[in-house]
Amino acid sequence: MASIHTLTTQMKELEDQLVVCMRCGMCQSVCPVFEQTGRESDVARGKLALLDGLMQEMFQDPEGIYERLNKCLLCGSCQANCPSGVSALEIFMKARAVLTGYMGLSPAKKAVLRGMLAHPGIFDRFMEWGARFQNLFTRPVNDVLGTSCARVMSPLIGERHFVPLAAEPFHRQIPSLRTEPGSSGIRVAFYVGCLLDKIFPRVATAALDVLRHHEIGVFLPAGQACCGIPAISSGDMKTFNRLVRHNVKLFESEPVDVILTACATCTSTIKEVWPRMMRDSSPDIMKSVESIAEKTQDISQFIVKALGLTPPADSTGGANCVTYHDPCHLKKSLGISKEPRTLIQSSANTRLIEMNEADKCCGMGGSFNLQYYEISRSIGRLKRENIINSGCSTVATSCPACMLQLSDMLSRSGDRVTVKHAIEIYSESLKSNGHAI
Repeated sequence: MASIHTLTTQMKELEDQLVVCMRCGMCQSVCPVFEQTGRESDVARGKLALLDGLMQEMFQDPEGIYERLNKCLLCGSCQANCPSGVSALEIFMKARAVLTGYMGLSPAKKAVLRGMLAHPGIFDRFMEWGARFQNLFTRPVNDVLGTSCARVMSPLIGERHFVPLAAEPFHRQIPSLRTEPGSSGIRVAFYVGCLLDKIFPRVATAALDVLRHHEIGVFLPAGQACCGIPAISSGDMKTFNRLVRHNVKLFESEPVDVILTACATCTSTIKEVWPRMMRDSSPDIMKSVESIAEKTQDISQFIVKALGLTPPADSTGGANCVTYHDPCHLKKSLGISKEPRTLIQSSANTRLIEMNEADKCCGMGGSFNLQYYEISRSIGRLKRENIINSGCSTVATSCPACMLQLSDMLSRSGDRVTVKHAIEIYSESLKSNGHAI
């Protein structure tokens, strides 16, 4: 646990950021959690007010404060709509780190974060064993969505309909890759991320197919680790630092023009969370973190802007109807929303239909879904209704975590709607047009 002196210093840094909040309540109108609970403590303004007296309250009711701070999706809706420019996400993450430093991690979180996630090799082996034996405890429920549920009531799985672990993770299919650029003259590094590696390897394969088609050289280093968002969301700075340093060492090992990801959360974490939460690191580490953050791009942003992809003049008559869900970390944090739609519209066979409230949070929030599933499901049901009302047979997004949530919500309602990543749709359009990729 951290010393009182360290905690006091960290609290002083938080206080300097808290004074910016005017308590105007704008965050109240956009917070998906507040919409479900109606509780002031669940909205950003309430949490910021709570943090004003954190140093005093921390010694009286640390568990209560930690509980209220964790009841947040970290979706960034409040930050994106704040007229005062309050860095709410950074404040909440730092506050969680302060409280974790004071209280320590729970045994369960310590086992998961420091026992497995902090060690990529151990984490990979554990998940591979899970994939091997998962069919003993689960059964398929929706062939279109590829979802399963627990055979018997499970305290961890509950009533969820989930996409099972891939039979073979991506890192087993392609452990590493080094190709030289063709006519593009561009060489990129590809950061896979945990969910693409272990649940949606088809998305990572589609991304590499697209890069190969455009003659982009690819550096895919072996032994990639988690981006660290589960650790920092739990206030575990030790594991977060370890994971960042591990990945920095990998991606600095060869020169590339750009670092690409097909995960909105990973992109946002590397570009925004790494530089903010590693500020106390040595100058050398900080320089490396900032360099990698500057180079990192979402794959749709790269394909559209760097390669100049534009949709056909008539992109409204395709037979395949697709609607698109904006991941919070892509649109609200990074301002990227047009580019994935361009990927979808680039196919002559695809017609993009906008759903109502396309940029409203789906309710996933990573560990929030595990801790507050009923709230997460209530938020997700609203997204499911908007998808169904669009009339489309496919919903696309750019975040594998959102793909999990959308699959759960659609499957539990018995819907036969396909969930895909935008890069998959673009890859399929290249193949349907006769391109060898």
